[in-house]
Amino acid sequence: MQVIVGLGNPGQNYNFTRHNFGFLALDFHAKLNQFTFKDHSKFHAQIHHDSTINRLYVKPQTFYNEIGQTLSAIRSFYKISPSDFLIICDDFDLDFGQIRFREKGSAGGNNGLKSAIKHLGTESFPRLRLGTNNPSYRQKLGDVDFVLSKFTPDERDRLPDLLSQVHVFLEEY
Repeated sequence: MQVIVGLGNPGQNYNFTRHNFGFLALDFHAKLNQFTFKDHSKFHAQIHHDSTINRLYVKPQTFYNEIGQTLSAIRSFYKISPSDFLIICDDFDLDFGQIRFREKGSAGGNNGLKSAIKHLGTESFPRLRLGTNNPSYRQKLGDVDFVLSKFTPDERDRLPDLLSQVHVFLEEY
């Protein structure tokens, strides 16, 4: 079983923020594939199970820095390996619009990935990092406020193309 996890924070006030790029990517993919997510309190997540390809799409409903709790619960219930997860997250060290896939690696300062590594006990799981960096805006706001900031109008105009690229990646993954 593959488990595709989009990172983000629950709640309307986080919609279209940089930290919710993973949620946004899964929502876009769900819209194009005409599926919806259902709440699963056992996993503290919204989940869609695509039985035709044996894949779970997961949006943890813990806050970003605690997503490992959801991963641990899913791993335990389904008896799967960390390598069966693909985590989609924002990365402010990548320029806005860059997309980087890695089979494994460090958290690179991303607190969601730190939580995943802690709860899975390894760095050996795939991740798809979506670049959010906007150097002048980031410098103006500082890192904490930057990751929780909304996309700029120019960035929002570019989102459909970026989300389409992620959709294609997921279709081929």
